[in-house]
Amino acid sequence: MRLERGRNGDTRQSALWGKPAKGSTRSSALWGKPGRGFVAMALVVALAAPVAATAGDRSVQGKSAIVPASLMADAQAHPNQLFSVIVQGKRGTKSSAVANTVVDSTAAKPGKAKGLTRTFSSVNGVAAQLTGAQIVELAGRTGILSITPDSKIRLSVYNNGFSSNQNWVSAVSAADVWNPNLKTPAIAVVDSGVQSCRADFGDTGVGCNTRVVAKVTMTSLLPNSSGDGRGHGTLVAGLAAGSRDGYAGTAPTAPIVSIDVMDDNGMAITSDVIAAADWILANKARYNIRVANFSLQSTVSGSFMYDPLNKAVEKLWFNGVVVVVAAGTYGVDGLPTTVAYAPGNDPFVITVGAADLNGTPTNRGDDFAAPWSAFGYTLDGFAKPDIGAPGRTLIGPVQATATMPLEHPERVTASGYMWMSGTSFAAPIVSGAAAQLLAKYPNWTPDQVKGALMLTARATASGMGLGVGELNVKGAYGFDYSTLAGGTPPNPNAGLNQYVTPDSTGAPAFDSASWSNAATADASWNQASWNQASWNQASWASASWNQASWASASWNQASWASASWNSASWAAASWAAASWNAASWAAAAWAS
Repeated sequence: MRLERGRNGDTRQSALWGKPAKGSTRSSALWGKPGRGFVAMALVVALAAPVAATAGDRSVQGKSAIVPASLMADAQAHPNQLFSVIVQGKRGTKSSAVANTVVDSTAAKPGKAKGLTRTFSSVNGVAAQLTGAQIVELAGRTGILSITPDSKIRLSVYNNGFSSNQNWVSAVSAADVWNPNLKTPAIAVVDSGVQSCRADFGDTGVGCNTRVVAKVTMTSLLPNSSGDGRGHGTLVAGLAAGSRDGYAGTAPTAPIVSIDVMDDNGMAITSDVIAAADWILANKARYNIRVANFSLQSTVSGSFMYDPLNKAVEKLWFNGVVVVVAAGTYGVDGLPTTVAYAPGNDPFVITVGAADLNGTPTNRGDDFAAPWSAFGYTLDGFAKPDIGAPGRTLIGPVQATATMPLEHPERVTASGYMWMSGTSFAAPIVSGAAAQLLAKYPNWTPDQVKGALMLTARATASGMGLGVGELNVKGAYGFDYSTLAGGTPPNPNAGLNQYVTPDSTGAPAFDSASWSNAATADASWNQASWNQASWNQASWASASWNQASWASASWNQASWASASWNSASWAAASWAAASWNAASWAAAAWAS
């Protein structure tokens, strides 16, 4: 893998560039001609440094299914080897039908694999262990959209902070909204678990009376200690909803649902995270879960149209759950990159970048995007992140026996507390803000919550680095939305929602084929969503969606012609240099 020297001499590997396979080329959709293939997902919650991604892996297509070229090659070369995969059905195909197809396929090619291991509800698909021969056979079955590896995951943290600054609460004006009587909905923390019996979450020391209302373990990996063996999830939960004096989070009255998908080393597999989304769908009414925090990041690039994790978080979004995700910590020296990794690349959800307060929490004029906070365009042409929040040297609760404080004893500030940096920790600050808004406006949709947060964000000089600007909790909570057209916040997903229609099961789903056809035919397909005067206040329209950055650069000429979505899924023609020419990074695109 390629190693890069970061600030203060820290050695970091690039999750974007990685080490190319022999004979492949390393490239970026933004900086040159990439060999783009739809590649499988490994999720990362990158502690210390991002994990190198597999670059240059193109998808191939069997008679029916899209399969990463590397997976197909391995399957063909090793017919008896066992592979853990996620199998997705085409739009409208039920998971049970996909399961039946997998069973029929494995019967046609008997082997010593487990076959089905899990059936999903948030994704039209299943997890399975198959032999190489079974994968090749299954790829030719009708009704199968894709077969991708069920890869591992880490946590999205950055380990190099400039100062120990615990004034982020003032920077986002969170304290102005604190109210002990506020009835906030529950926040699901999909992470490494949460240590529930502590004062940060309401425990008084008698019988573990806590706001952690449910604890679920989904991880298939070992070791996995009880509580929070990694420590990451507890810190995330504390920033979102901690209540101890001196350590309060954005929404200190919010109930917490802990869903443990990580082992003690901060690793998980994709199917476990999708299973967490399934559990939230099944239990959101029981626990009043309206917000879900995923501080997770893919290690390999992909389109949101096919990625199973994107499908899972979108399912939550379409069912009334605000999904907040980390942008990723693979940025280098504050330069733009391709935001190519799920779930941060999903255009529907709220993607959060990390702000550096520059040691002056009350002077927001000198704030800037942390140099490792990822920002830019996704492979599908969407600007990310959507919003920024403090993400440097944040102090929060941590299980003292967890691996994270043991690995970094120099960061322990008090017994059971430590500081960390990363988009992982910026995201829960926004999750708490979403919960506060839903306490005041319980009937709001996720689109309205996203619109309110983006509308009231404070513009910065970071351009796209922090999306429309920095989180302003007081501004979002106190804004008079009755003065706006329709009496509600503008909808940043209005353009996309044209393509959210019922599938054959009647459930709302994104029609990617219709969207890609529309984007191919009309570069201004999304213009109506971004022409409202209210977006100009947040400096989003001029920064990200003007002609230089959107029409001319991303959707021009042949960049979305039929070649882009042919049987290879990501033919090189779709990412020719003409599509990502200098116009996309002209000064106009980065104006604040």
